[in-house]
Amino acid sequence: MAASSSPLNLSSPKTRLELGRRPDCSVPNFVKLRRDASKTKYLPSRLCVASAANGGGFRNPVVEGDGIIIVDHGSRRKESNLMLNEFVIMFRDKTKYPVVEPAHMELAEPSIKDAFDSCVQQGATRVIVSPFFLSPGRHWHQDIPSLTAEAAKDHPEVSYVITAPLGLHELLVDVVNDRITYCLNHVAGEEECSVCAGTGKCRLYN
Repeated sequence: MAASSSPLNLSSPKTRLELGRRPDCSVPNFVKLRRDASKTKYLPSRLCVASAANGGGFRNPVVEGDGIIIVDHGSRRKESNLMLNEFVIMFRDKTKYPVVEPAHMELAEPSIKDAFDSCVQQGATRVIVSPFFLSPGRHWHQDIPSLTAEAAKDHPEVSYVITAPLGLHELLVDVVNDRITYCLNHVAGEEECSVCAGTGKCRLYN
């Protein structure tokens, strides 16, 4: 198929997200190209552009033999911990990855060690630890790496990697906006939602 001869609109957001330094891959969605992009540490040093050959994105590097651990902080509230389980089910169903385990950094089970062991028992030869956190704070810099390294000691034949936290991602704008819309609709209807049921929080404070 011949490439389009129409000029690029360099001012459009879509074009700014697709432009980079190589013609065979795309800038990740969580990267926001700004006028001062060279000054932000959140912008990767290697940018690349989308192409029809790869569907406009990076190839999926998750392969057979990979196990994924999605780890949150952990809570003393059972309901909060169960929410991670529900997310892991949604994640597994949508991605079709065969080995995905939840873990809590502290205060609840399963621990990172429990989840690591479970991944290996299911055949994982590489474990990918994905922090269910927004920003790269102390837990990402220190606690999760320390706990993961301790868990890996029992499996010297298994490699592992700890991904960056969620960070700045375009889709988080939609998530936050949906939550605001949902809650305001409940407040306007004077009806508690399932999240706030029994708490009295679904109301407007004067």
